[in-house]
Amino acid sequence: MIFPSIDKLLNVINSKYELVLIAARRSKEISQTGFLQMPEDKYKSKKNIGRALEEVSAGMIEVKRS
Repeated sequence: MIFPSIDKLLNVINSKYELVLIAARRSKEISQTGFLQMPEDKYKSKKNIGRALEEVSAGMIEVKRS
């Protein structure tokens, strides 16, 4: 994976494990609903997991801690 870089992603989400969990959940949500937070032509990735990571990198996904 070239974009987004793991370093940039870890500035947004502190843990690699949490990042994987968030990206997997968002990817599954994209697959089920087809809802994208940006226009489709703005994504660099064609796959849902890449799109989910791009959304994390852009700060479009808010992580709520309990």
